[in-house]
Amino acid sequence: MFDRESGKMQKWLSVLLLAGMVAVIGTALGFEHIGGYTPCKLCLGQRQPYYAAIPLVALGAVSALLNWPGFVTRGLLAVGGLLMVYTGILGVEHAAIEWGFLPSPGDCGGGGTVTDAGNLLGDLTRVKPPSCDEAAGRFLGLSFAGWNVVAALILTAIAFKGAFGKAR
Repeated sequence: MFDRESGKMQKWLSVLLLAGMVAVIGTALGFEHIGGYTPCKLCLGQRQPYYAAIPLVALGAVSALLNWPGFVTRGLLAVGGLLMVYTGILGVEHAAIEWGFLPSPGDCGGGGTVTDAGNLLGDLTRVKPPSCDEAAGRFLGLSFAGWNVVAALILTAIAFKGAFGKAR
């Protein structure tokens, strides 16, 4: 299965997958650092598979573009796809918590933003960390966790098409 060579489709899909993953993480970081949305523990956990997958998929894209053996490109795309499945599962769990279908983890509360290191004790009592069971906002009925599920499904499909599809 992975012994087949890579073709133009694997090259195109590996670059598309990498761009999609970077766009998702860039958007999340933009909402955090520009929009002021402080992520909760579960939000941060959903980012971890992207942080692991991006360098692997980047290596897969290099592999495809430099015509390395097909098993390298296809294997890296498959691992990237599995990591997107994992982040999708984390997103479903988080969305279920936000909708009240599952209980919120007892240790969920993220870290508040400390504004002045000299007033650390004051900030600890004043800054309220985000709750995992309250969506920071909704767009078209979906929270950030819900949109992560949508992105993960699309990225998983791209990754698996590149990993298991015919070379063209």
